Amino acid sequence: MTDSDTLYDLLLDLDNRGYKAYKDIQGQYKFPNFTLIIDYVQGDPFASPSKLRVRVPQSVAQFPAELYTTPSRNVALRDYLTRQFDAACHGVSQHRGTGKSGTIAVCCMGQEVLDRTSAYINDDWLELRFVVGLPARGRRILGRQAAYMLCEDVPELVDRALVYANLNAAEIRRHVETVEDADWLRSQLSPKDLVAFVADGAILPRRSGVDDRPLPNNAVPFESPESLRVRFSRPNGGEISGMGIPKGVTLIVGGGYHGKSTLLRAIELGVYDHIPDDGREFVVTDPTAVKIRAEDGRYVAGVDISPFINNLPQGQPTTSFSTENASGSTSQAANIVEALEVGAKLLLIDEDTSATNFTIRDRRMQQLIAKEKEPITPFIDRVRQLLEEQVVSTILVMGGSGDYFDVADTAIAMTEFRPSDVTDEVRQIASDFATGRQPEGGEAFGEVRSRSIEPDSIDPSRGKRSIKWQVRGIDEIVFGTQDIDLSAVQQVVDAGQLRAIAEAMVYLKQEYADGRRTLTELLDLIFSDIETRGLEVLSPFPQGDLAEFRRFELAAALNRLRTLQTANRGQFS
Repeated sequence: MTDSDTLYDLLLDLDNRGYKAYKDIQGQYKFPNFTLIIDYVQGDPFASPSKLRVRVPQSVAQFPAELYTTPSRNVALRDYLTRQFDAACHGVSQHRGTGKSGTIAVCCMGQEVLDRTSAYINDDWLELRFVVGLPARGRRILGRQAAYMLCEDVPELVDRALVYANLNAAEIRRHVETVEDADWLRSQLSPKDLVAFVADGAILPRRSGVDDRPLPNNAVPFESPESLRVRFSRPNGGEISGMGIPKGVTLIVGGGYHGKSTLLRAIELGVYDHIPDDGREFVVTDPTAVKIRAEDGRYVAGVDISPFINNLPQGQPTTSFSTENASGSTSQAANIVEALEVGAKLLLIDEDTSATNFTIRDRRMQQLIAKEKEPITPFIDRVRQLLEEQVVSTILVMGGSGDYFDVADTAIAMTEFRPSDVTDEVRQIASDFATGRQPEGGEAFGEVRSRSIEPDSIDPSRGKRSIKWQVRGIDEIVFGTQDIDLSAVQQVVDAGQLRAIAEAMVYLKQEYADGRRTLTELLDLIFSDIETRGLEVLSPFPQGDLAEFRRFELAAALNRLRTLQTANRGQFS
């Protein structure tokens, strides 16, 4: 291993040479307080930046072991360190030449705390991964600027962001304890027969549709109705109270713009932890919750949608239904069955993003169109069966159909962002004003089948490259020659999740897909490997920009791959 002086001199020698000569610096360099590892060097100033790591011994970093010895604390501390390094980068990184020259950056991060590959810590060392745009003018190396970046800026970043003595100890502890408390709260939901918890004082509104930070002014703090209030004693933060949403069928009702969808959005993102002062750090949800919506035009591969759609014209079967261009109702049915197939126990539905004919068929329409002429069994006739047969709860935002009063266990009304328990009123109204509609769901929901995956239908190749994928924002993966549209998969919150999902799809094909294993079995194998070896298992080389994802979003990406071919493999249990 060479030292920092050698790297400095080498960069000076490379000054004004062709850009590809930067490849000579790949390797490891010993600095006084850390080791710099240059894993990958970009071939062009306009290409993806070079990938670097710093490894700081604990004799220098000196982070107390209590901050990282449990899984929750470890993830939280690594998240904190990544954010600190990012903030420090903004203080030193500057434009130095052409293209991405001068960039020093880590992965982009939002309000969620996710397990990432950007940082690692143990009793021996701390490692942080970042990218650098090695400077050039045109395609000529700016060696002196590169030497300053790597030998002056990087040591400054390490000192400012990765040494415990130089950071705010109270802030670190708060970050770690907030995440640990949220994880603990989430673990307490099922024992208390709850599917979600929204803390008193939570700030749910966001600044805008493109700014997920809390609304800074005039936001109404959440306050639970007394009848739904539950209390917990957190490991670190002590007693906390808030609204517990019980297992079963829950309606969120109220007028337009009064906070129904805002509450549901907070609940759907309660599967993730959040940073302190996000406002939703103690909004926690059953980790198997899946948001369901209509998705016109999506691809569907061999899904048994017969619980919802049957008796199609011309006798087209729906027990293994495929289409290139699903309708709103068909796509919503497929989305539910696919979520059930891989283990969802809580469905989240907003009428604003649902197909009306999938949600409800009222008495008047039943009178006009006989059931034998209507292929769709609306969700209202399946929601209780899902609960009683599959033990699947549902939370619905419903502002337009009182027919759902008949099937609700709990009803929460939002008025100016303030919740109230209107369960008794809903039951009384349902009793006083019978709808007269006839149930159309039959006696049972039916079995949920798990499908096997045809390996050759998962093809990441493009041109001469056997593996080629890229991510566009947080709603699209280009996988081989196919574009996978995930814009309707609303629990994806980070581009790093999509990068990890793309890697997982390649890993699934290479390691486990054999045409016999079901999708459920494949997901179990992948997540077992991740649990044992971390997200690192998905990639053949070190990456700093992968983020934790759930089995539901990986399944969603596979299900939207337009080359996917499947076969039903019997009942899923």
